[in-house]
Amino acid sequence: MKKSVLKHAALMTAILVAGSSALAQGKKVEFFSWWSGDEGVAANALFKLFEQKYPGVKVVNSAVAGAAGTNAKAVLKTRMLGGDPPDAFQVHAGQELIGTWVVSNRMEDLTPLFKSEGWLTKFPKDLIPLLSSKGGIWSVPVNVHRSNVMWFVPANLKKYGVTAPKTWDEFLTTCQTLKGKGLQTPLSVAGGFAEQHLWESVALGTLGTQGWNDLFSGKLKFTDPRAVKVWDTYGKVLDCANKDMASLTWQQATDRVVKGQAAFNVMGDWAAGYMSSTLKLKPNVGFGWAPSPGTAGTFMFLSDSFGLPKGAKDRTEALNFLKVLGSKQGQDVFNPLKGSIAARLDSDLSKYNVYSQSAAKDWKSNKIVGSLTHGVVAPESFMNDFGTVIDTFVNGRNAQAAAAQTQALADQAGIGK
Repeated sequence: MKKSVLKHAALMTAILVAGSSALAQGKKVEFFSWWSGDEGVAANALFKLFEQKYPGVKVVNSAVAGAAGTNAKAVLKTRMLGGDPPDAFQVHAGQELIGTWVVSNRMEDLTPLFKSEGWLTKFPKDLIPLLSSKGGIWSVPVNVHRSNVMWFVPANLKKYGVTAPKTWDEFLTTCQTLKGKGLQTPLSVAGGFAEQHLWESVALGTLGTQGWNDLFSGKLKFTDPRAVKVWDTYGKVLDCANKDMASLTWQQATDRVVKGQAAFNVMGDWAAGYMSSTLKLKPNVGFGWAPSPGTAGTFMFLSDSFGLPKGAKDRTEALNFLKVLGSKQGQDVFNPLKGSIAARLDSDLSKYNVYSQSAAKDWKSNKIVGSLTHGVVAPESFMNDFGTVIDTFVNGRNAQAAAAQTQALADQAGIGK
């Protein structure tokens, strides 16, 4: 028998033995996220791709549903502090990871992975710095979402004789027009993180791009009259919303717009994935969109990313999973279903729907600012208490008190220092 044939036979035997060994040993990788329900469809597509590329390794999906990750973060904290980290976990790019787990020395530096995979030139230049601190890169971005989007049904707006408002003042006028025509809740709002999500769009639309950046660099105080006006406007906007928002999920708030029970909803563009994939609605027909009032030309972004904690039980498998998450194929499998755009610059946009193609165009041409609600511009210590400020304001509507409380949180978190 020729040597080449012998080598081939030996190689095939080794592959079969390795595969059998992997199955026998039950190799796995634990994937910790808050993607479940409708968003779980996109995650499952990633799992399938990974298991095709790494046969014999099973994905263990440890998803904790609800509240834009609030529930998952609580479970993650218990596990990380208890010495039982997942192999790879979801975190919003920016201060949400760096200000909590990087500063406490609980994450592995992924710079070698970025270099070996050639990712340093594959992701937007504005994104890498947000993943970085202390000379290291700490997570792999899977996508880019847009926060500042107002959703509606084009036919319903036409029926009421209104258009998507371009400013918050115009929105308040449109709100009164809709109420006069019998639609008592022009704006559909969910509870929890969705209230904060609406606030950041009101703030961006009120302050403008530079004002927003100044707010989180410390150049503009939360007690400045311009910042106090954000709370005044926010209160007026809430007067146009449903009173039962605390009992709604973001999907239920979206449903009310689709059913014609409300005209508008402000939510991140994961709502596009929900309406397209779950509700089977056609973009620009079953649902429409516009930048939230006052924010045209600015893209308020967030990015889901995954880090590798020190002490991961299945480190090799976790690194392989991160490779799939950061790959062109992985991102183009995941993002069209998720309703987000790929974080990579070389994404195949022919795989994406009309909404995502428009978002990708804006991502390249708009001014970029980071989301507060989704962990980009402020540490988790700020966000944990900011939710309480929002709840207090919703119940009491005291703009001056809310501004003072927020400035105190900023001082405690070291924002601007």
